[in-house]
Amino acid sequence: MFGEIRKKKRNDMMNREFEVQDTEVQLSFFEKYLAIWVALCMGIGLLLSQFFPALSNAVNNFQINGISVPIGICLFLMIYPALLNLQMGGLKKLMHNPKPIILTIFSNWILAPLVTAFLAYYFLTGHDQLIVSLILLGSSPCTAMVLVWGSLAGGNQEQNFINTSLNTVTIMFLYVPIVSLLTGIQNIQLDSVALLLSVFVFIGIPMVLGYFSKKYITQTKGETWFLKVYKPTVGKIAILALLTTLIVLFSLNGNVLIQNPGEMILVSIPLLLGFVIIVGINLIITKFMGLRYKEAIISVIIGSSSHFEIAIATAISLFGLGSQAALGTTMGLFWEVPIMLGLVYLGKKLNQRNFWKR
Repeated sequence: MFGEIRKKKRNDMMNREFEVQDTEVQLSFFEKYLAIWVALCMGIGLLLSQFFPALSNAVNNFQINGISVPIGICLFLMIYPALLNLQMGGLKKLMHNPKPIILTIFSNWILAPLVTAFLAYYFLTGHDQLIVSLILLGSSPCTAMVLVWGSLAGGNQEQNFINTSLNTVTIMFLYVPIVSLLTGIQNIQLDSVALLLSVFVFIGIPMVLGYFSKKYITQTKGETWFLKVYKPTVGKIAILALLTTLIVLFSLNGNVLIQNPGEMILVSIPLLLGFVIIVGINLIITKFMGLRYKEAIISVIIGSSSHFEIAIATAISLFGLGSQAALGTTMGLFWEVPIMLGLVYLGKKLNQRNFWKR
């Protein structure tokens, strides 16, 4: 009897957390105009490359084992807030409604990696680092911004949290094998130890710290303080860390980009085409699987987005801050924000036209 009461209490607390977060997840000022801030940071970085090149070189040269310490800190601060969304209790609900979960697993770990890799092979032949950058993006399912997009779309946020928690766990085990397989097909050699180390440093450690810090804070300060004060604060720090990284990245790549602007256009073609193909396939599958709008739109959003923070961190750890791979993953970030906002709008329009089951 007491066991049932404790179990009911845990379920009630978890359900309240879903409800609280569903009402609190909103697009902040920074998030709403993130594409503009990214473009602005690109411009600032390019200007610094021409007028103050020593500044970014100094930041990049403060290294331990080839990783810039200041940038490593920024990368950690980018990723840690996303891993606060991990909810181990929510994973117990996976089989309550398996269809959307199965679809997102298929899209995240089969469809998106294969489509992205094929387009990279086709459009980026001879640009190995750009190929790797697309594979890193296509093989990293999102665990953070999808919560914002799902809330804006009016989707099932409980499913959203369950999916993002599942992605957080599976990325630990599937990211390295899939990236290694898809790069190996093109005979692109990656340092497997460095790849494993980047996953451990930029996913494993933040995930463990996120889980225990969340547990400690909710026990000492309360769940409401964690959701309304702590998470929004570290979220803002994460965006500032992301923008700082972009400024340094583009300042180091400035001369190359100014002399070869076609690289940004070149990598954008398969990125944009990949988004269209993956979103289109996911829309069709959700319709034929008979999903309702609230579940369908979450499945499409999660199945079509990438964890650009992890992709950028991995590219930098493998190839360096001033690399083509780092540039390519940054372009993934640049395009994903407006595309996801467009997908929210498209989903609502399709729902008005009874595209999905009522």
